[in-house]
Amino acid sequence: MNNENESSLNVILLKAMKQLRSGLFILMVLLASVKVQAQYVLKEADAQYEVYNYAKAIDLYEQAYKKKASLHAAERLAESYRLSDNYKQAESWYAIASAMPGSKAENLLYYAKALQGNSKYSEARAQYEKYAALNPAVTADQKKVWLLSCDSAQYWMKNPVTLSVQNEKKLNSTSADWGAVPYKNGLVFTSDRPSSGKGIQAKSRPFLKFDGSKLPSIGSYGWTGNEYLRLYEQSSAADSVHIFPLKTETFYHIAAASFTADGQQMYFTLTRIPKKIEKVKGQPSTLNIEIYSSTKNADGSWGLPVPFRYNKINEWSVGDPFITPDGNTLYFVSSMPGGKGGTDLYSCSKNPDGTWSDAVNLDALNSPGNERSPFVSSDGTFYFSSDGRIGMGGLDVYKSVKSAAGFGTPLNLGYPLNSPQDDFFFRPGADGTGFFASNRPEGMGSDDIYSFVKQAEVFFKLEGTVYDRKTRAPLANAVVTLKKQDGNSLRVETAAGGQFKFNLEKASSYILTAEKTAYRSDQAELSTQNLVNTTVLHQDLFLEEIKINEPIKIENIYYDFDKWAIRPDAATELDKLVALMKSNETLWVELGSHTDSRGKDQYNLTLSQKRADAAVAYIVARGIHRNRITAKGYGESRPVNACTNGVKCTEAEYQLNRRTEFKIVKQ
Repeated sequence: MNNENESSLNVILLKAMKQLRSGLFILMVLLASVKVQAQYVLKEADAQYEVYNYAKAIDLYEQAYKKKASLHAAERLAESYRLSDNYKQAESWYAIASAMPGSKAENLLYYAKALQGNSKYSEARAQYEKYAALNPAVTADQKKVWLLSCDSAQYWMKNPVTLSVQNEKKLNSTSADWGAVPYKNGLVFTSDRPSSGKGIQAKSRPFLKFDGSKLPSIGSYGWTGNEYLRLYEQSSAADSVHIFPLKTETFYHIAAASFTADGQQMYFTLTRIPKKIEKVKGQPSTLNIEIYSSTKNADGSWGLPVPFRYNKINEWSVGDPFITPDGNTLYFVSSMPGGKGGTDLYSCSKNPDGTWSDAVNLDALNSPGNERSPFVSSDGTFYFSSDGRIGMGGLDVYKSVKSAAGFGTPLNLGYPLNSPQDDFFFRPGADGTGFFASNRPEGMGSDDIYSFVKQAEVFFKLEGTVYDRKTRAPLANAVVTLKKQDGNSLRVETAAGGQFKFNLEKASSYILTAEKTAYRSDQAELSTQNLVNTTVLHQDLFLEEIKINEPIKIENIYYDFDKWAIRPDAATELDKLVALMKSNETLWVELGSHTDSRGKDQYNLTLSQKRADAAVAYIVARGIHRNRITAKGYGESRPVNACTNGVKCTEAEYQLNRRTEFKIVKQ
């Protein structure tokens, strides 16, 4: 090689090295920028999480996870969704977190609980066993409760109690509604519904946690994003709902009313800001719930609240008061020291001078978990809720018959009164009907008020099988939900051969849905309208397996030349993706747009990104959260055939490369 050629080659190499270094520098700057952004978002998410602002924390953690998939973000997302009682999202994120390197064993426990909350009892059982094997601190009794709960729940769902459960839509809102008790000719209940506008679906919590340097907002509760709990009244079945007229002198939670038989005295819970708040440096302050009572004045108004003997706002909570009709015994729950679990059941008797006796722990009924909402019926049966016994998941309702020997063994009230979620504040009437509260997913808000009545005679049955859509193999342990139009839902897991069955009511319409981990759901409609003779209906369902990061072409997505606006024909196809994401709410999707090889590479890349952005904007405008979908323009970089730069192809071959695809990146 001569000197001129060597010189030219050196110049070329120097230019190439310079460009390479420049490219690396730009890449490093971009990567560093993304890392800094992710760290900033993560720091802000942590700040919101620490003060229980879970709605804000979730949004920020999802943004951080999209920038960098970290164990910390996945764990915090799982915990935030769990503490917001979003069982499907909690299951998805605990599945991700528990599979990541360095994941703590506790993630498996909460993954099992989330699966249980979604009626996936077979999968939950396997995760409980896995967790128990990893954690030597798990006792044989605790493991037995977990495993028997999964086995019992499957039995109860296949053998439901003859009760019809109805959502009380006239009482409920899109917020939390619970604690319905009779008062005069109507009902008094608890709600965090907004005074104006629409509420946010979230579960309310009975205490305040906040940065000790400033008081919590008096407008909304950070944990839920809703307003604070208040007592509401419906004077009769025909009346609208209004605030219960009680002067409490607090801006914060007021909840869980209980009345004496004469209606002259009531007990309830509230949260307040005391004159002295105990603070721990670097830690948010926590204020616990307290019990108060109020007596009617001569003019019919309620007197100022009187604190209960066992209130200790900075140390423990006391709540869920139930006053007996004669006003002489108060049952309640508390997290005070000396109990068996989180919150225990207690009782106090009224002394002759009107003071309360020492609290008695109802040891025979308490468990290592949490007991809630005590109630004594007119026949002396004691009802309460617990998450520490063999049950379906969350809080279940139990009853115990008291005799001279004490309380009898608690009996689970079964399905469908109990569910995989929280079921509490059970208030039966003398006629076999009554009310309770639940956060089961078919409700209007987070907690809803439900009524129950003995079920009508069974006229029809439904049988079917769930299959893999591609292989046609039957799918065991799929969760099948039968939702009655304007009514309750029933669920069951499929048998080893994929079979399921339900009882149907006459003149009713239903939506049937099947779900299974790692599959897209399927749905069908059926009806017993106009059916006269007793018969068995048959309906099969077919689930499609989810394959992560596998492109799926969206048919018939066309754009005008050099444009990126969504045309009506493209909108029809994008609506199908919207429907898919709404029916599979844990999925995250990347939407990719591709061009053919004609035109300049950079121009095609820019055009495809604009088209992908437009498609994503269309989907977001139809109710899909922006965190769940990413726009990616690939230009001409990923052809499906040999039609690359410089290759002549037919129009049909070019058309194959001009496509829009989506791929599922998280399930």
